[in-house]
Amino acid sequence: SLTPSQLNNTAKAEMDRLFFTRCAKVGSESLVEFMEHLQDINNFQVDKYGMNKKSKRQLKPLAQAATAGYIYNLDEGSVYIEHIPWIDFNDYNLPKPIFINLVRDPVERMISWYYYVRNSYRNAIFYRNNPLAPLKPTAWFKKSYNDCVRSGDPECQYVPLAVRDVEGNFKRQSIFFCGHDQDCLPFNSPLAVQIAKRRVETEYAVVGTWEETNITLTVLEHYIPRYFARAKMIFHNVKAMVRRNFTHEYDFYYFCKQRLYMQYIALKRTELERMNFP
Repeated sequence: SLTPSQLNNTAKAEMDRLFFTRCAKVGSESLVEFMEHLQDINNFQVDKYGMNKKSKRQLKPLAQAATAGYIYNLDEGSVYIEHIPWIDFNDYNLPKPIFINLVRDPVERMISWYYYVRNSYRNAIFYRNNPLAPLKPTAWFKKSYNDCVRSGDPECQYVPLAVRDVEGNFKRQSIFFCGHDQDCLPFNSPLAVQIAKRRVETEYAVVGTWEETNITLTVLEHYIPRYFARAKMIFHNVKAMVRRNFTHEYDFYYFCKQRLYMQYIALKRTELERMNFP
């Protein structure tokens, strides 16, 4: 039978640095904010350098070496966060850090990305920094994801094994685990996914999902206590502090849920009656 120690890659780390190879659009901002809250409690430091770098889907060996070297030169008890595929530190004769990441339902990621790139705040910053860039038409901002897919818009076409992208939309979640080899590039590739699975099994301490927050925090807390001790308790304490000011709003929320369930039960009861009494 499986034991926690059999699934614990934290012990394989060769230096006290946490490397969050952050997938795009998986709810990672919530985990980043939470780690910033935990750093004083658990005596570690979140390094911001990687979060300010322009994202690239893959890096040349020299750039990988520079990133690995930067992490190696951080103080012990440091967290490095970047939208970047897994790096093999052994290739650069450097000790291995603790790897973590998050994943999300692939289609939900794409829907999130679709509306993220249409975000007015994001676009205001882009055009402020790139005043000569052509403005997107109003129709582009207003088009729904549903219409984008149904109209065959290239932005919403996800062609299996495609290497070149019409739009840079980070649709390859597996590439963050597969790495920087050419085999990792084809979209929805069985080979790339198998490589990514092997990396998760052998290299990553924890790959969680914010869709299962409680489970993810529990596993992080027990498998990487150096950074995530008391994570679940602190996370829920913060929520409880906020909930205290929402007592009547919660009363309304639960009332609506109860009514929805009653409507659903009534529908099912009618269906059962039809089946039993034609």
